Amino acid sequence: MVDQQERLWTFDAVEPGQVGNETTVEITSSNIAEYARLSLNHSPAYQSGSSKLVAMPTMVLSYAPLLREEIASANGFVAFEVSKSNRSQTPFAKCEIRWFIPVTDGDIIVGRRRVLEKYERRGSKFVTFRVEAINQRKELVAEYDYTCIFEYAQGQREVPRLDVNQVVDATPLLASQGLIDFTETSVGHHLNELEITESQKIMNDKNDFRLAGRRSDSNIHTDEEFAKQNIFAGTTNSGPATMSYVDQMLGLSFPVDSFYSGGSLLMRAITPFRSGDTVTFRGEITDKREDGGKKLMDCRVKGINQRGDLVCLSDGSFVLS
Repeated sequence: MVDQQERLWTFDAVEPGQVGNETTVEITSSNIAEYARLSLNHSPAYQSGSSKLVAMPTMVLSYAPLLREEIASANGFVAFEVSKSNRSQTPFAKCEIRWFIPVTDGDIIVGRRRVLEKYERRGSKFVTFRVEAINQRKELVAEYDYTCIFEYAQGQREVPRLDVNQVVDATPLLASQGLIDFTETSVGHHLNELEITESQKIMNDKNDFRLAGRRSDSNIHTDEEFAKQNIFAGTTNSGPATMSYVDQMLGLSFPVDSFYSGGSLLMRAITPFRSGDTVTFRGEITDKREDGGKKLMDCRVKGINQRGDLVCLSDGSFVLS
């Protein structure tokens, strides 16, 4: 019998300021390397056996995860994702990450999370969460604002037919150009490209990688039957996973310290990134300037799939030495 006493964490029940429990995660060389592997990033900089490892910037989404189901529980509610009476998904819409200090193996990171705001736009209802990552020295190393769709105005998306003759290769194609030189680079400069082909196995493996919070074996990324009942009508890559690909693509042009010196990345999800899709991430410099002795560069990155659909749109800002 369905529990009629469930207090669902509906859009109306969400309130800015609602707080989730803190989490604590130790950063190790092995989990840095594993995160990079699952992100299809084969850079030696993130491999165990190197000297002091610095985490991929978007790893903040794993060592200080959102955990919206647990925020709901901490405030006496049941999230839609784990409801017994009205189960559904509140999918990723966009996320903006801001970095301040490098995270390396040996760091102990406390994650703090809360509801930041909620709003309506074009008939859909959104909730934005703020997550902060704080190290053992009480320093804010990074924070991000993560927006979910709680109610959507439009109907279910169609699942496009895949070309059965398409060859699926999960190996990223690395561009041959080197890192950005601030002096020699002008607005309009094209960044190194990255091509990624997604598979259900990769999505499942990413779901299994959990540094904090309860694991979910059934969601729109891993459970086809559940996903068919939701807006995307089939399994899709997660927003954080797609951001890890944008991170990798940008890392081909920008040094990692340009993220951790006050860089930021905003990614908006446009079209689902599904198993079998090949997405090419392309970008260009949109602005460069010097401010207070800092050399700053902005860029825009588009992820476009094999059908020509815009999968994601990202804007990054980086501080170069």
